[in-house]
Amino acid sequence: MAKSQATFMKKQLEKNRQKKKEDKLERKLERQQNSTGGDLDSMMAYVNEFGEIVSTPPEKK
Repeated sequence: MAKSQATFMKKQLEKNRQKKKEDKLERKLERQQNSTGGDLDSMMAYVNEFGEIVSTPPEKK
């Protein structure tokens, strides 16, 4: 009987590991789909003539 109990526990542990792995993959895919993107233009910040940080580039004079 001890052998069958050990086998059952091994199966349960493996099932739990597999579920955690699937949940992690699901969360990863959800983050990728909901991301706003990481393009360079969205990350750029500029400093205007007053020393303030703005998101629009300065005008060429």
